[in-house]
This record gives sequence, structure tokens and C-alpha cells, in this order.
Amino acid sequence: MGKVILKTEMPDVGTPRRGKVRDIYDLGDSLLLVVTDRVSAFDVVLPNGIPDKGKVLTAISVFWFRMMEDIVKNHVIAIDVKDFPGKLHKYTDILQGRSLLVKKAKVVPVECIVRGYLSGSGWKSYQKDGTVCGIRLPAGMPESSKIEQPIFTPSTKAEAGHDINISFDEVREIIGNDTAAELKALTLKIYGKARDYAEKKGIIIADTKMEFGIYNDEIILIDELLTPDSSRFWSIKDYAPGRSQDSFDKQIVRDYLLTLDWDQTPPGPELPFDIVRKTSDRYQEILRILTG
Repeated sequence: MGKVILKTEMPDVGTPRRGKVRDIYDLGDSLLLVVTDRVSAFDVVLPNGIPDKGKVLTAISVFWFRMMEDIVKNHVIAIDVKDFPGKLHKYTDILQGRSLLVKKAKVVPVECIVRGYLSGSGWKSYQKDGTVCGIRLPAGMPESSKIEQPIFTPSTKAEAGHDINISFDEVREIIGNDTAAELKALTLKIYGKARDYAEKKGIIIADTKMEFGIYNDEIILIDELLTPDSSRFWSIKDYAPGRSQDSFDKQIVRDYLLTLDWDQTPPGPELPFDIVRKTSDRYQEILRILTG
């Protein structure tokens, strides 16, 4: 396993805005996005990270961004540190493979979620009243079953805590009819192309969330795309509706934490070595399967 980078310190570059996983530096006319190895569960960032997780997430995002360029442009300017501004070159050992120089877009304040299978919060909602984000689904669907026509189930972008599911009508109110319609169409189209590709590799993409921004009056993809942190990936070989599925993500971490007497508030508990190693292996595995 590689070295773990939990936070970046580059005093002459500025103070980053730190998200759960990303450190974002404002370079004036562009942004530097550094994907650390931090891992969060139940909205709490844990004290130790997952080796090379940031590199895996970056490589997977770049792979999908390139694949989707015929559908929509994205925010990537450069992926190699040698193509970054000169003052960043001395930080190559920290940045290479885990950072992107990106366009400064105006963020659309809606998380664009698409669900192709009934899982997670969608399954909980369906059990309650047969709907997911106000969309009625056929009665009697078991957990993890395929939704024949994938559904667009957006949410608000919360600065802290959980995002809140909203209806498509609410999206229209927030960003206007035309932008809402375009986002929905783009999200479903990207998901459809990714799903078909992944299935050939033996992977089900159960659901995923995307983020968009406006750049030069055009909608572009920003943040990350179809990574294990923003999507549920299942093995076709092991798939069986009627139960929850094993995911290629930090599920190992969540499952471990649920065995502890921890109230899911900060500070989070330290992860044991074998959980860290298994999670790291899982991230590396999905990278290999998807990108070869």
C-alpha cells in the first residue's frame, strides 16, 4: 500500500477549502482539486485514511470524463503536474496522480442523482410508501431490484450534514425549467452510457450522483464522476435481488463501524489495519476492472 495523504499543506499556494475528501485551492482563474486519502462514514471524517484512495478516485473520474466528452464537456484543464502552474511543480510528490487543474465554474446547486436499482435511501423510501423522491414505482419490488427505466432523483447540495432529496418540480424552482430539463437529460444519458460499458466489464452501476457547473454559459461536468465514493458498484456475478449487495466502495468501513459502540458523531474511531487494507484493495480492484 502507498503513502497516506490526509491533508495538503502548500503555504505559498494558499489555504484550501477542505471538503470531506477534497482540498480545493483557488488559483485565481482556475482551481486546484486535490483528492486526499481521507475517508468519511456517516458524515464523519475518520482519523486514518485509505492508502492511494485519492489516486484511484482521480484516475476513475478522468477515465469517465474522457468517455463522456461526446455528451458533455467537463472542468478538467490538466491532469499532469508538469502542465500545472510553475509554483506547483515543487509539490509534485504530493500532487501527482491525485490532483486536477480545473475550470472555475459556477456550481449548479443541485446534486444530480440517477438510480437504476432500488437500494440505499431509495429502498427505504420505497418500503414506506412505494415511491422514490415522489416517483411511484411498481408494487412488490424486492430490495436491489432493477428499475426498468432509470429514475432521476435529485437532492439539495448541503454544506454540512446530509443532502435532502427533492422533487423535479423543486429543481425547476431552484434553477429554472430549461436548465433542470437539460440536467436531467444529461444525467440519464451519461448513466446509460456508463451502465452499458460497466455491464460488459461485469459491473452493475446501481446508482450514481453527478455535479454540474456553468462555464462560459454552458453546462459542464464538475467534481468527480462515477467513482466508488459517488456511486454504488456491484458485481454482476454475485448480484441477487432480495437483499443488499456487496459494493466496491467503503462499505467494509461502514460495516465495521456498525459493530462498534460509536454514536456516529465526531471524533470517529481509528480503523484497524486489516479494514484499511481490505478497503484499499477494494478501491484498487474497481479501478482495474473498469479501466483495465
